[in-house]
Amino acid sequence: MSIPHPAPLSGADYSAAELLPEGDVALVLDQRRLPSEEVYVEVRTGDAMVDAIRDMLVRGTPAIGVAAAYGVVLAAHRARSDDEVRAVAARIAAARPTAVNLAWAVHRMLAVFERHAGAPRAERSALLADEARALHREDVAACRRMGELGAARIPDGSTILTHCNAGALATGGYGTALGVVRAAYARSRDVRVLACETRPYLQGARLTAWELAKDGIPVELVTDGMTGHFFSRGAIDAVVVGADRIARNGDVANKIGTYGHACLARLHGVPFYVAAPWSTVDLGCPSGLAIPIEERASDEVTRFGGKLVAPEGVRARHPAFDVTRAGYVTALFTERGIADPPGPDELERLARSPAPQA
Repeated sequence: MSIPHPAPLSGADYSAAELLPEGDVALVLDQRRLPSEEVYVEVRTGDAMVDAIRDMLVRGTPAIGVAAAYGVVLAAHRARSDDEVRAVAARIAAARPTAVNLAWAVHRMLAVFERHAGAPRAERSALLADEARALHREDVAACRRMGELGAARIPDGSTILTHCNAGALATGGYGTALGVVRAAYARSRDVRVLACETRPYLQGARLTAWELAKDGIPVELVTDGMTGHFFSRGAIDAVVVGADRIARNGDVANKIGTYGHACLARLHGVPFYVAAPWSTVDLGCPSGLAIPIEERASDEVTRFGGKLVAPEGVRARHPAFDVTRAGYVTALFTERGIADPPGPDELERLARSPAPQA
C-alpha cells in the first residue's frame, strides 16, 4: 500500500506524516502496526496529534517535529481563539520531553502564527500550512545532505551497526543514520547492516529492517545483547545512530541501549557516528546531565504484544533514552557539516555556518 496522498514530501511511497493539500487533515502512518500492516490514520485536530505523538503512532525526533508542525496547522484551522491555538501548541510541545525538535518545531510555527495576527483566519491557516511544509522539505534535504557527508566516512565493504530506527520513518524522509546507510549503499552497493531489535518496542526489527528490506539493502537482525559478541569477532566496522537531543558539550541522547554500543565501539576501536539535523542540537543545554529523560510505562517492558511476560506485580524501569558522552562519539554528521569530534567549539563553528537551502 502506498500513502494516500497525491504528492508526499517524503519522496517515497510511505511517510511518517503528511498534510493533505486542503491543509485541514494530516495523515500519520501508525508505526505500531508495521511491518504487518501499513495503515494511515487521519488526524484532524491538534490534540489528536498530541495523542499520535505520545502514543508513538509517529516517533523519531525529526518526524515528530514535522508532525508537531502539522498539529499546529490543524489547531489553527479549528480553534475559536488565538489562546486556544497557543494552549494546544503547548500540549504538543510537551508530548515527549526528550526530543528537542518537538518544541523547536512548535516555536517556529507559533512565530509565524503571531507574526500574522491580523490576517484573516483562512489566510493565516494557509501561511501556517506553507511553513509546516517548508519545515518538512528542509528536513528531507537535511537528511540527504548529512547522508552524503556521512557516507564518505564509510569504507566499501563495511558492516554497519545501527540501533532503533533513524530512517525515513523517523524523519521527514530518507533518514539520518539510515540516510548515511542509503548514501553509502548508493555509492558502492557493498555495505551491510546489523540492526539491533531495540527493546521493548522493537523499532529496529519492525521499522529499520522494513525500510532496508524495501530498498534491497542487505540487513540482518541482532538482539540488543548480541553486539558485544559481534564487536569481539571484528564483525562490525562502524556504528551509525541518530539522536533525540545533542547538548552543547556534544553529549548525545538517543534510544535506550545506544550508550552500551558506544562503550563497546570505544573498547574495540570501532568508529561511532551520530547523524542528526541541526535542529536536534540544543546549545542551551550544557551537557547530557541536563537532558530530560522520558520515563515510559512499566508495562511496555513487562508485556509483549499485550501478553504479560514477567511475574504479576513485578514492575520494570523504562527510561526511553540514554546519554552517550561526547568523547565516545567519533563524529557528528549534520546538514551544516561535520563536528569531528563533537564538542562546544565544533558545535559553535557549525552554529555560525549558514543553513543549506531546501
